[in-house]
Amino acid sequence: MQNCSDVAENIVKLFIILITIVGMALPIYLRWIRPWQLRWGATDAEVAREMPGDAVVQDPTFNATRAVTIAAQPEDIWPWIVQIGYRRAGWYSYDWIDNLGIPSAERILPDSQHVEVGDLVPMGPGGFGVWVKAFEPNRFMLWGDTDGELTWVWGLYPIDETQTRLITRVRLRYNWTSPAIIFYLALDVGDIIMMRKCMLGIKRRAESLATQTARHSEDES
Repeated sequence: MQNCSDVAENIVKLFIILITIVGMALPIYLRWIRPWQLRWGATDAEVAREMPGDAVVQDPTFNATRAVTIAAQPEDIWPWIVQIGYRRAGWYSYDWIDNLGIPSAERILPDSQHVEVGDLVPMGPGGFGVWVKAFEPNRFMLWGDTDGELTWVWGLYPIDETQTRLITRVRLRYNWTSPAIIFYLALDVGDIIMMRKCMLGIKRRAESLATQTARHSEDES
């Protein structure tokens, strides 16, 4: 009986410790970390920029605009976005988390280059994912859910003849009464880790493709 009492006491102590840690970390996250990660790499103008799908989710709980400069033209970046998906090209991120350990593609996959409105972009097994809502080749790709609570857009904005800004925006309205709220809160904190890796992965691959294309053009001339 004494052992049971000790176990219960230890559980209570652990719970109190966890609550204390969360209570200390939450204000720091909300005050400094969250504002930074919701606009990683993006300028004030890019955060304010209107993007496709913005009108779909009203008053989003999670509204993240991230950006990176890629030394390539939109046509060298677009194919990497089109083929994204679980068991497709992967997510160019931490494959052991989002692609069952299968390495993300390091080349353009011809079989994954056709896209239509209504296509599923798989994010995991069992048909879990988002759907293609609209797109314009070499300009933007808009994904969303079926309930109008989520949009995810990729935009390509040329800077000059050699550089392009890749901007992605996720707008999500949390349903606080849904069991999925646990996923939403985990996404709120951890999304930047995966998204940063993904965007830098696209950058590396697209710049490599642009270099190969330039060399091929030089050889031909």
